[in-house]
Amino acid sequence: MMRLIGYVGARDLSVITEEDIRCLDVINIAFGQVRDACMVWDGQACRPALERIRKIKPGIKILLSAGGWGSDGFSQAALTAQGRESMAASAAALVTEYGLDGIDIDWEYPGMALAGIGSHVKDKENFTLLLQAVREGLDAVGGGYMLTIAAGGDSYFTRQTNMKEAAVFLDYVQLMTYDLQGGFQKVTGHHAALRPGNCSLFDACVDKAVNAFLEAGVPAEKLVVGVPFYSRKWEGVKGGGPGLGQEAETVGGYGPDYGSLTADYINKNGFIRYWDEEASSPYLFDGSTFISYEDEESMALKVSYAEENGLGGIMYWEYRCDGTGTLTGFLRRELDRGLCPGGKQEPGRGPCPGVDQEPGGGLCPGAVQEPEVNRGGEAAHESD
Repeated sequence: MMRLIGYVGARDLSVITEEDIRCLDVINIAFGQVRDACMVWDGQACRPALERIRKIKPGIKILLSAGGWGSDGFSQAALTAQGRESMAASAAALVTEYGLDGIDIDWEYPGMALAGIGSHVKDKENFTLLLQAVREGLDAVGGGYMLTIAAGGDSYFTRQTNMKEAAVFLDYVQLMTYDLQGGFQKVTGHHAALRPGNCSLFDACVDKAVNAFLEAGVPAEKLVVGVPFYSRKWEGVKGGGPGLGQEAETVGGYGPDYGSLTADYINKNGFIRYWDEEASSPYLFDGSTFISYEDEESMALKVSYAEENGLGGIMYWEYRCDGTGTLTGFLRRELDRGLCPGGKQEPGRGPCPGVDQEPGGGLCPGAVQEPEVNRGGEAAHESD
């Protein structure tokens, strides 16, 4: 069964709805950090929210995600055996202290000194050693703890890591298959395309990322496709037409989140929704501003893609960005539809007729103006 995984900012744990809690299989809390070779997170204020979530859905998995874009300390900690052991011990202490189900590591990125973080020529091998240490540390304090990572959604990540060896220690590899075009490019395009379109730079897309990780040795069932609940926006687009693949005056910075898009942009205020059949992606254009985003149609195709390729599920970034309160439930229904022939489901029942089953077991780009973080096809999670 494919899982639905959502990143939820720590400050948003108290506002996630009961319906959405029931739809999610895994919540990744964004974020803990790395300080002096220790994972740290002050989650005292989150205890009531965590208790509420557990009460609503006892079987849900809650992980602490450590890292995010611009989060330093991973390379330094992974460099020595002592540092790795310290990371493992602190991770184990956090899951036991807060009653969590595991750790998600969001190191952006091994071997790449971006956003002022440290890096080392041995990051490639040390990445695997760090995961091994944390895995062993979690196993030492009890069985069943999960260890996952958020991985850059393109082949650059597989070149900077030994994913075949690393995957042995992981439950899931969550692909950040968004921000694939925008931050460094003044040419409009899709930032989360399923497949390469005619106007795609670098052919960056979900299909390319999945195949890169499969070729690197990651089992299909451990790969999770990431979808964004926010957009990328280019302004001052030149050349006329529907705006796709055209030069703009700006790079594709963060645009409105999904809630704002539905309220003010999609077929409103001069914006027309277009569909790129090649890329399986929607976009908006008003004659001068181009917006790349994802909606229910494109997300449904990604769910089908994940099912057809035997992948582990769908992940999204992030909960706060869906002001409509509809996307988590929509993704749950799409995932459940694939569990039985024809996708039929009786009202109030499980995903297959006659089967009782409970459904599914930070900061929002676009909500406020934030520093540009795209690195030309490299997705990032902003730290809370």
